[in-house]
Amino acid sequence: MGSDEDRFRKPNNQRTTMRAKLQILLLVVSTNLISIYLFSGAVLNINWPENALRIHLWDSERLLRELNVTQFKLSDAQSSLSNLETKCSTSSALLEALLTELGRLHGDKPMYDDIKGWPDELFGELKLAAGPYKLPLGFTSNIGSDELYPTMGFACRNFQPEVIQYMTYEPGNECPSDDLFAQRLMLKGCEPLPRRRCKPKSPTNYSEPHPFPSSLWKIPPDSSIIWDPYTCKNYTCLVNRGKTKGSYDCKDCFDLRGREKVRWMIDNGNLGYSIDNVLRLKPPGTIRIGLDIGGGTGSFAARMRERNITIVTSSMNFDGPFNNFIASRGLVPLHISIAHRLPFGDGVLDIVHSMHVLSNWIPDTMLEFALYDIYRVLRPGGVFWLDHFFCLGGQLNGTYVPMFDKIGFKKLRWNAGRKLDRGLEKNEWYISALLEKPMN
Repeated sequence: MGSDEDRFRKPNNQRTTMRAKLQILLLVVSTNLISIYLFSGAVLNINWPENALRIHLWDSERLLRELNVTQFKLSDAQSSLSNLETKCSTSSALLEALLTELGRLHGDKPMYDDIKGWPDELFGELKLAAGPYKLPLGFTSNIGSDELYPTMGFACRNFQPEVIQYMTYEPGNECPSDDLFAQRLMLKGCEPLPRRRCKPKSPTNYSEPHPFPSSLWKIPPDSSIIWDPYTCKNYTCLVNRGKTKGSYDCKDCFDLRGREKVRWMIDNGNLGYSIDNVLRLKPPGTIRIGLDIGGGTGSFAARMRERNITIVTSSMNFDGPFNNFIASRGLVPLHISIAHRLPFGDGVLDIVHSMHVLSNWIPDTMLEFALYDIYRVLRPGGVFWLDHFFCLGGQLNGTYVPMFDKIGFKKLRWNAGRKLDRGLEKNEWYISALLEKPMN
């Protein structure tokens, strides 16, 4: 058994051991709390007395002080940026209001903020036709977007009431008989027109076309088209229109036994070029495909087709079914106006021809755009056949000769001659030319 001294010593040892354990536990907890606080990202803002004891933990005080300063500068920069954005927005609104007021004073038409927008909210078929539509497979690098806008002429939004009328129909049923109305919209610049979900009226007792190649020079059956939009109600009327009084576009073009039969067959050495003489200027077989701008009823394309050359003919239906007539001959019609960008890639055509359509009735700047577009679609060495370009004497050397020189065509043939059917005092002229796109 132990002595009395041992009995009194054991409790003291136990208390000492307990105190030591508590001190260790307190030290561990304190250390952990300090570590958590230092590495938690909290901002340490302690106002130390000047004579207070400084404790440096990895120079944490200096680090946190710098973080506080940085945070303050960032907050100040964000505030300045917000103020700047507000000022820019206000200035932009004031400038827009000023420009709008100046435009109003000068009688200008209002402009809209978004080139994709319309003056009024769209609805019905027009809203569906205008889009946009989200692509089912999402973003595609081909167009750089995840949505698609249907193609529609920019000027369509300037004629919203007319476009709404054009897009008023019963989806899935027969389209309204509005060919002339639609073409007028196109000629105003609403080109291409929006697509429609209706079916055009079909001719009664439709007749199959004549077989090729006899179709090139035969009048198609009257039952091949709808006559509602036109003054003439049959092809006999159209063929004889050249013998009647009145002014019509391409008045005698439907008479395939008249002047159409001999066009471009004889070269008179002046304004009238023959197809064969034009083709001789290029190596045999290198003129293969091309375009006839404003080609009437397609006789130029028919003559070229006889020489195994494919020509697409652009034409409008000016009080006559020009596009239908071209197609009935087994040729390719293209229903676009002179203002339309040519729907061909760069450098793909061997020849472009235009007779009478390109002339001084077209504004100079628009004409220059059209000529550059012709240059664009011609391949190097391709030929632009300018056939009877009409202008006044003062415009010939003052406007058009410099314009053609500026574009950079090489002149293979050039003829200018007086147009005398209305008298010498009119000072009216024609230009015929063969212009080649340089090889380099």
